[in-house]
Amino acid sequence: MTASLVSAHGVRKRYGSVEVLCGIDLDVGRGDVACLIGPSGSGKSTFLRCINHLETIDAGRLHVGGQPVGYEQRGGKSYELSDKQTARRRQRIGMVFQRFNLFPHLSALENIMEAPRRVRKESKAVARERAERLLDRVGLADKAHSYPTQLSGGQQQRVAIARALAMEPELMLFDEPTSALDPELVGEVLDVMLQLAADGMTMIVVTHEMTFAREVGSTLAFMDNGIIVESGEPRPMLAAPEHRRTRAFLSNVL
Repeated sequence: MTASLVSAHGVRKRYGSVEVLCGIDLDVGRGDVACLIGPSGSGKSTFLRCINHLETIDAGRLHVGGQPVGYEQRGGKSYELSDKQTARRRQRIGMVFQRFNLFPHLSALENIMEAPRRVRKESKAVARERAERLLDRVGLADKAHSYPTQLSGGQQQRVAIARALAMEPELMLFDEPTSALDPELVGEVLDVMLQLAADGMTMIVVTHEMTFAREVGSTLAFMDNGIIVESGEPRPMLAAPEHRRTRAFLSNVL
């Protein structure tokens, strides 16, 4: 593993009386693909959202590229950054959700151009050139002027991936990106993610696609009840998990 891009130590998150994350420790090296698996409600999505400060943590340390996304350290204490400062740090993190969250009134091309133009204040020509290149990269060059309602679920998710890539992130977060898709459309999204991994993109993927985890993942972590129960290399862990809870989960999903 190369130097860690993402470093989480003792991360805790509580909603009222319910502790959702109970001390998460995870390091993800540059160029690694970390896959998070586990039952619904185990804290996987919450942890992902904490990484880019869509959710605040209650305790622990969570750094991307050596810095907390939404905080800064002054005099040994943590202070929350302003929304503008947080947004600036968040630019280096792309996120793809279960639902595609595309702007329905914008074409595929315009969806991808939106953030670079609004956040980076890029010229229309520069943003358009990158958007066209990204659409080609995800196999949708012919859908540039199509609106979300004219696209299949798999196509919409590929546009969402291209939109996240438009900000040229160093880290991509995927929150069950295929869970809302019909089975025959899953492959086209996983193919794009496979290519991203081959290109060296650092990725953290919450997924139930065990074949992807086994073939593409460099690290596999099983979460349950807000903790990482077991982690390791995907192939040996999937073949012979050590913890009984991991064995029980995998026996149901494999």
